[in-house]
Amino acid sequence: MCQAVEARLVDCAVLPIENSLGGSIHRNYDLLLRHNLYIVGQVQHAVCYCLLALPGANFEEINRVLSHPQALAQCEHTLTKPFTNKVPVREAVDDTAGAAQMLPPLPARVQQTYIEMNILASDIQDDQDNVTRFLMLAREPIIPRSGKPFKTSIVFSLEEGPGMIFKALAVFAMRDINLTKIESRPSKKRPLCICDDGNGMRSN
Repeated sequence: MCQAVEARLVDCAVLPIENSLGGSIHRNYDLLLRHNLYIVGQVQHAVCYCLLALPGANFEEINRVLSHPQALAQCEHTLTKPFTNKVPVREAVDDTAGAAQMLPPLPARVQQTYIEMNILASDIQDDQDNVTRFLMLAREPIIPRSGKPFKTSIVFSLEEGPGMIFKALAVFAMRDINLTKIESRPSKKRPLCICDDGNGMRSN
């Protein structure tokens, strides 16, 4: 999706970045650093999930549920309730909608429209107030205008040492800048730090 914007195949990309149940989508945070795109807007959208199955299938016959990791996390508790004898295996795939195409055998027509799949249950998210925040990405930035609120996203790294996070946040506090969200990601050069405490114990 981001590559399509960079290649000028499309004008904008819409990237899910945070969910009220599943939390931050760290994989997509990393995509923001990997691609030379600008955040030009955001939208919050209520998400409702349905459990789809092949024609004729019922709850007792379901052994496996395929979906995106975020979708599985947002339906974790609900997925276990209808099943009395067993809990189906939850298998993560890259694409929620594309998971339907992985169910054999599906005619080519169904692979495109899903119209012959049965809805076994609807609104199966664990919380009915399930909202996902999406970012809109484009090749060119937008210029903030006065009189209209804008958000700014900034990425920076810190030297290792005591109080470094405090010093970084103090810069914003001294200028009366409100921070709405803080994310920490591992360094690509030093993703983990393994230490020896002198007793033969090693920790991260």
